[in-house]
Amino acid sequence: MPNGSSKSYCLLGFPLGVLLLFLVFSSFPMNESPHQQFFSSLTLPSLLDHTNALQSSSSTSSLSNSPPVSIKKRSNLERREEELRKARVAIRRAVKFKNYTSNEDMTYIPTGQIYRNSFAFHQSHIEMMKRFKVWSYKEGDQPLVHDGPVNDIYGIEGQFIDELENVVGGPSARFRASQPEEAHAFFLPFSVANIVHYVYKPITSPADFNRARLHRIFNDYVDVVARKYPLWNQSNGADHFMVSCHDWAPDVPGSKPEFFKDFIRGLCNANTSEGFKPNIDFSIPEINIPKGKLKPPFMGQNPENRTILAFFAGRAHGYIREILFSYWKGKDNDIQVYDNLTKGQNYHELIGHSKFCLCPSGYEVASPREVEAIYSGCVPVVISDNYSLPFNDVLDWSKFSVEIPVKQISEIKKILQEIPHDKYLQMHKNVMKVRRHFMVNRPAQPFDVFHMILHSVWLRRLNIKLPS
Repeated sequence: MPNGSSKSYCLLGFPLGVLLLFLVFSSFPMNESPHQQFFSSLTLPSLLDHTNALQSSSSTSSLSNSPPVSIKKRSNLERREEELRKARVAIRRAVKFKNYTSNEDMTYIPTGQIYRNSFAFHQSHIEMMKRFKVWSYKEGDQPLVHDGPVNDIYGIEGQFIDELENVVGGPSARFRASQPEEAHAFFLPFSVANIVHYVYKPITSPADFNRARLHRIFNDYVDVVARKYPLWNQSNGADHFMVSCHDWAPDVPGSKPEFFKDFIRGLCNANTSEGFKPNIDFSIPEINIPKGKLKPPFMGQNPENRTILAFFAGRAHGYIREILFSYWKGKDNDIQVYDNLTKGQNYHELIGHSKFCLCPSGYEVASPREVEAIYSGCVPVVISDNYSLPFNDVLDWSKFSVEIPVKQISEIKKILQEIPHDKYLQMHKNVMKVRRHFMVNRPAQPFDVFHMILHSVWLRRLNIKLPS
């Protein structure tokens, strides 16, 4: 890496497909990053045995030159790395013998084609539940930090922060580290949505959309925790993460892209053409959380009662929807596309009567419609450019959704009609099965969206080794 800083990854070392993250995203050119060049040359034995460490940050990459608070990091770090090594071994064993090892009763066992490798995912989830500890930094005050919206399309920010920091008891409590030196990963609990809401008011001109204020708040927060603890500089931020669904979230580290190059971002706006890095960042679903509820009403029908081939209702946000409207709005009874529903039409009822639900990107790649479709048992039809789908290092979206390129919007009806009925029935069955991974539960439950977000962090933490 530049400036003499090097980073090596202890990959899990078994054929996990996209579960291994870094070995499969062929859309990224091999000369884009030293990461990809390094991974591509590794063999299976070297993946398992590789022990080079991520180097400590140099003085040029440190946010602060002042001495940090002393923490007994050596023995604690060695213990944490040993736990991760055991987890990798257990996951490899599960894949080899096609079985899992757990000391707890299993309420759900992942099986079937919706997973890229169900054995790897199951054992990985078991190891996460058993070992993974996260330290959420205590510094900062509400509402910019330790708070966030819990409803509407940005609601996952506040739900995740509150679940990780405040819920007493329940499965999520086990992930909280009581001291920072116990943690494998470190959460920066700020809300981009709240920063924009409180700091960017009023907005009176285009200049007020400048990201400078967002950058200052984020940089100041990292500076505070880097001065107080040795944790950021120990890893160059590679074991630190954020979670946000706001459209501006990808811009958070934009003031110092080289400094934050290893920082993990959990984003709804997972656009690979705008700096989203699937080998470091992870995609989370955009979920429209109703006020006072955690999900919309279920009005899904059995496949035999779904009389609409495909459905979409929404505003013409962005060029993709404009193309969709130009071809299909009000022009076909099988492909029902609306910008506004008439009085008496129920959005969720229409989804529940549709075989396929069109999920075009809006101004940004993410849309809550994928999750709305999944909740209602409607097969999502993803229409997007450069969108890294949520949890796709574990889930095989091709088994429960259809992807249609933007250039083929005019062929939507033909493409969907050519899907054999038995294949549609299997996809519908898979949609109903994958729902659990997108459910918002309070308190959180194993394998729900909260655990899937944490598992995405866990996977990335498994793939780095810090120097002891």
